[in-house]
Amino acid sequence: MIESLLLNLGSRDVLSAEEESRLRAIIVKDRYFAAGEDLVSEGSRPGYSTLLLDGFAARYKVMADGSRQITALHVAGDFVDLHAFPIKKMDHGIVALSSCHVAFADHADLRAITERMPHLTRLLWLDTLVDGAIHREWIVAMGRRSKRAHIAHLVCELFVRLQVVKRTRGASFQFPLTQIEMADVLGVSVVHLNKTLQALRREGVFTWENRTITIVDWERLQEIAEFDPGYLSISREPR
Repeated sequence: MIESLLLNLGSRDVLSAEEESRLRAIIVKDRYFAAGEDLVSEGSRPGYSTLLLDGFAARYKVMADGSRQITALHVAGDFVDLHAFPIKKMDHGIVALSSCHVAFADHADLRAITERMPHLTRLLWLDTLVDGAIHREWIVAMGRRSKRAHIAHLVCELFVRLQVVKRTRGASFQFPLTQIEMADVLGVSVVHLNKTLQALRREGVFTWENRTITIVDWERLQEIAEFDPGYLSISREPR
């Protein structure tokens, strides 16, 4: 059930048989969520952390006027709230953007890992550090990249992350977000998003049709985005 997590962690270092066995033992309960349901609610104090097995989810904040800002996208293999273990109270929500299959790891079991399995602890810690690195890239994109480059960067990032967990097919991947949700991610109006997408289509770097993104010109897309995947720490080395 947790193959996507094993692929994610295993892209950064080798997991021992004992570590893999321990993860399989503690992540056993699963549940399905429909699009639009909260996987984790703002203000909650979960006694477990949630692993996304399949689907797309988003971290988000809601403003006083009811507007929403998506601050992260999660894909298969992501612990969407591993940080809830030490933080305790969630200061944001996590919503399903598509039908999602998730599993849970009790915080008591995660605590036992931190006390007895230092290498696995470091890999799980790294998982939260990569979340932080992604947040920094998103802040840079919001503040300094053109919307054209911002969209290109997001497509590059998602393609690489989904490749790691074997959720791509050739140069294509499923992308179930609506244009309204995509506008939330980018912090722009739907009209502005449409104009930027049309410009990128004319450049022939990728297509977005029937909830599928297909990369047509990977080199050019990376050039537009100024994309360097180093922040994703996808390199297998001792941790």
